[in-house]
Amino acid sequence: MREIVLDTETTGFEPAEGHRIVEIGAIELLNHMPTGRVYHQYINPERMMPKEAFEVHGLGDEFLRDKPPFAAVGTAFLDFIGPDSRLVIHNAAFDMKFLNAELGWASLPVIPMDRALDTVAIARRRFPGSPASLDALCRRFAIDNSAREKHGALLDSELLAEVYLELIGGRQPDFGLSVAGSGSGPSASEAWRPSPRPFPLPPRLSAGEAAAHEAFVTGLGDAAIWKRFA
Repeated sequence: MREIVLDTETTGFEPAEGHRIVEIGAIELLNHMPTGRVYHQYINPERMMPKEAFEVHGLGDEFLRDKPPFAAVGTAFLDFIGPDSRLVIHNAAFDMKFLNAELGWASLPVIPMDRALDTVAIARRRFPGSPASLDALCRRFAIDNSAREKHGALLDSELLAEVYLELIGGRQPDFGLSVAGSGSGPSASEAWRPSPRPFPLPPRLSAGEAAAHEAFVTGLGDAAIWKRFA
């Protein structure tokens, strides 16, 4: 199973108000394990970076001026995520809203919402009433987020990948027995069957221990369970 852990950074909160994506970071997982393949792109938002966004992301107009607009990188982004991989996103509605706005403006296919898996919703189901921010979940699972002085899409994707794997039960929820690939054919756990031992294991009970047990059972009388099922 292929999954993409994804994060975006934006100039604000609403694409309908003219805000744009300035950074995308994404990490590929295969059968819940990172493959090392990543997608990372800074994007020229084609508008001034608000002061509040600069304080959160540390990305200024000067830095973003020579970066490509979304329309120039949208196809490469779609190629990376593929047509049907699950998208693992923290607060998925926010990122999907911006991604689909940018894709629509670039006349590219939008992404169905049902492809997104929201880790905020997973965390709230697992830990009702507890904080579900990325920082709070890093603290809960003892994940080092000391490098997160500013919000960055790739760093946040790396942290989210670790958080996600903890949320679903650890780094290898299937114990690594699945066969990587297209999904056809039996898994390793289905194909493997134990064979009989060619030779029985030698007894580890000493003669003295056997005699002591026999004496103990004799002392229990005829009702002893060992005698009834001997």
